[in-house]
Amino acid sequence: MSKLFCACLGLFAALPSGCKRADPAPDAPIPQVLRISQRNEPADLDPARASLPDELFIIRALSEGLVAPSPDNAPPSPAAAERWEISPDQCTYTFHLRRNARWSNGEPVTAADFLESYRRVLTPATAAPKAPLFFMVKNARAFATGELRDFTAVGFHAPDPYTFVVRLEHPSPRFLAYAASGPWIPVNGRTVARFDRTWTRPGHYVGNGAFTLTEWQPHQRIVVRKNPAYHDAARIRLDEIQFLAFDNGDAEERAFRAGQLDVTMAVPHTKLESYRRAHPAELHHAPLAETRYLTFNTTRPPLDDVRVRRALSLAIDRDQLVQRVLQGGQAPAFRLVPAALRAPDDSAVYLDSAFRTDPAAARRLLAAAGFPAGRGFPRLELTSWTIGAPLTEVIQARWKKELGIDVTLVTREARVHVAALRDGHYDIGFITAIPDVADQANLLDDFTTSSPGNYPHWNDARYDALVAQAACTPDPTLQASYQREAETRLLEAGPLAPLYFNATNWLMNPKVRGWHQDAFWTRFYQDVYLHED
Repeated sequence: MSKLFCACLGLFAALPSGCKRADPAPDAPIPQVLRISQRNEPADLDPARASLPDELFIIRALSEGLVAPSPDNAPPSPAAAERWEISPDQCTYTFHLRRNARWSNGEPVTAADFLESYRRVLTPATAAPKAPLFFMVKNARAFATGELRDFTAVGFHAPDPYTFVVRLEHPSPRFLAYAASGPWIPVNGRTVARFDRTWTRPGHYVGNGAFTLTEWQPHQRIVVRKNPAYHDAARIRLDEIQFLAFDNGDAEERAFRAGQLDVTMAVPHTKLESYRRAHPAELHHAPLAETRYLTFNTTRPPLDDVRVRRALSLAIDRDQLVQRVLQGGQAPAFRLVPAALRAPDDSAVYLDSAFRTDPAAARRLLAAAGFPAGRGFPRLELTSWTIGAPLTEVIQARWKKELGIDVTLVTREARVHVAALRDGHYDIGFITAIPDVADQANLLDDFTTSSPGNYPHWNDARYDALVAQAACTPDPTLQASYQREAETRLLEAGPLAPLYFNATNWLMNPKVRGWHQDAFWTRFYQDVYLHED
């Protein structure tokens, strides 16, 4: 439970029982302050370094890129750029910036700001985890990997303060979706130069979005307030958003019932049915284009043996996980790419037999790898972040029952957990794959050899080649064929074990109006307001 919530409970408990808060006047406007649950403490609010949805929830309130995601699966919408043109060869995009766009310190937002921001993201020393989202830009990959040192050769050009030109390596119909992703959000370079790593703190943060950062109490709350310098300020109806920290779903659900919270991050699975029956107007559900999976550290024995990895996967009962443990509308995952990202004609549930539940086959594979009935198998760690239990407990018990092996469960803070996976400091990890854009290429690219998202630290030249071929192929049918072959090869090698396709269930006060979120955990604050009937 957050310190803030505890303090609030203490305050109400201390009020004399005879005191009663005066009712507001009937026509008094409801305060436009939205209180949202924040489950994971942000590691950073720097668009170049952010990697968690929890960080982008806040970053998108503070800043915007050339274009922005749109709700309801609509194409990206104008943001810092009011319009753009595409060249006949589909490789050059010319963006025209809003002349009334301002940073929160009053400075104009210019093409030079975008040029410098993207140089910073792609500079190897920045170690931007989402730098691959720029790799369709001409020479961006070569610069990010250090192969090219001259940034002027990268496909960005600022011919004047309000024109920004992007040149692609090859035509990409989904480019605007990439340009709407998190790392494409610019930063104020003068502020970064002045404050260095502390530029994201309140009092230092300069953004170009609808809100400004006014408070950040770690593990308690983050507060943003309406930015009067925003170019579309008249559209913003909220005066303030409070992101309140909670350690778990039970704590935030109690806060919601107590009136301390307007929107939760999730709902404890034990409470779903009661809300469906008694408070259906407060309960919301939506599918996500998100795959939760186990990653195996392929650099550590015995997980460097494909037979061991496949045995661990075959022993898992995915239907049990979603029907008896999660109970929130999730679907068992027998492959990596969710249906929302696949080609229209790709409805296959399975691409590889290793993801069917088959404990007998799992035991045979484990014995062939030198561990009959689990004898001699080392005690490994299965790590997750705070939402992993009880799911990881069920997997632990399943492996003990079916394979005779013991694993130790370890829970870490989300940002610590992700860093450990990225650095290879783990055995088996429970993690999530959330594409940054509606493109399966973005998901498959995470498992190429040099990708920061390649948590299994797996490398396969054929897989890399298939992903690269798909990226360079303009024919959608041939591209989908390459991608399906790449996914099949990934599943056969088993550096990961998909578990389920996620869905989100959340509680929301009926007075919250205009709320939208998409299948990629993007929230849209522009049209949100509070109204009481």
